[in-house]
Amino acid sequence: MGRLIGGEPSLLRRINSAVVLHALRAADRATLTEVTRVTGLSRPTVEGVVEDLIGAGLVVEEAADVTVVRRQGRPARRFRFRAEAGYLLGVDVGAHRVSAVVADLDGRVLGAQGKDVAEGAPAEERLERLRTAVAELLRRAGVPRSALRAVGVGTPGIVEADGTVRLCSALPGWTGLRLGERLSRSFRCPVLVENDANAAAVGEHWKGAAVDSDDVVLVLAGLSPGAGSLIGGRLHRGYGGAAGEIGSWHLLGREVTPEALLSTTDVPLPPLDDRAVTAVFSRAVDGDPGARAAVDRFFRRLVHDVSALVLALDPELVVIGGSTEGLGALLDPLRDELARYCLRPPKVALSTLGEAAVATGALRLALDHVEEQLFAVEGTVTGRRGSGR
Repeated sequence: MGRLIGGEPSLLRRINSAVVLHALRAADRATLTEVTRVTGLSRPTVEGVVEDLIGAGLVVEEAADVTVVRRQGRPARRFRFRAEAGYLLGVDVGAHRVSAVVADLDGRVLGAQGKDVAEGAPAEERLERLRTAVAELLRRAGVPRSALRAVGVGTPGIVEADGTVRLCSALPGWTGLRLGERLSRSFRCPVLVENDANAAAVGEHWKGAAVDSDDVVLVLAGLSPGAGSLIGGRLHRGYGGAAGEIGSWHLLGREVTPEALLSTTDVPLPPLDDRAVTAVFSRAVDGDPGARAAVDRFFRRLVHDVSALVLALDPELVVIGGSTEGLGALLDPLRDELARYCLRPPKVALSTLGEAAVATGALRLALDHVEEQLFAVEGTVTGRRGSGR
């Protein structure tokens, strides 16, 4: 840490507070002596900061063990970070289902809830189903809505910095929806809206297949595939928030749509009908020749599109995710294709979070936002895309 210039007592207090809070959060519980040793601060400074953090509700003194007190006298005071001082919500808005997960400030999941929704449901109905799922989740988890510190939301589409969905072909009425603003009416905390593939990439990096990799491409495979990427461990959104929209690449001079590729007849599948896709994949797994040929055509296109993205970004790892069955069959063809083109082919793995990847990533984005607030020392916080109060 650089040398501070005199006359900045408030900045110094914020720095000391962040350092002590970091130390207490990293430990299960710690004494003042232990915090002093870890932080390098003086004991009086640590003691004063801890008292301030107790007053702010972020730290609590642990009760002493009565048997130890009787045998050895009063033990050293121990303190811990209050993960229950606030809660976080991660939300996944999907074509057929909306779901939410709630966690404390340590990211420990306390519960999850989902609601099915019709694919063609209008925006208002989808939002109402989401509100119902969240209300039931908070009630079951015993979490007051007022205790939420941040809400992360993963949604299909290209998302503006203010939480507006600029373009979305997957959900009716979603293009132009001011999703961050609409959801902020239900919460008294920041609402952070992110593209679903981006959120899934963050989720896999936090608790899934990409925990050991910082340069990652996550592909949500389906009729309208999308990709999220991490570069150096940081989410890459692109200039206009449209990085990874590989589902639009078939428009670049290609006349055959994904719906046509996966059709086993002369009639393309209904647009963006994931259930029809699942049916074709299931028949392919059962050995149906027409379905297997359709899946092979679809995989060849997807492998080509993912390979182009990999050549541009040169990731260490490619993770394949999504709700479609049979995606494991994509791994070997993708490995073979990448081996042909890449000087150093990335590893290829299947998502370990599955359908929970988007909500998990949205939860992580909410936690990141709260951590920026807890540990900020400049008095301002650079927020992620979304809307807050």
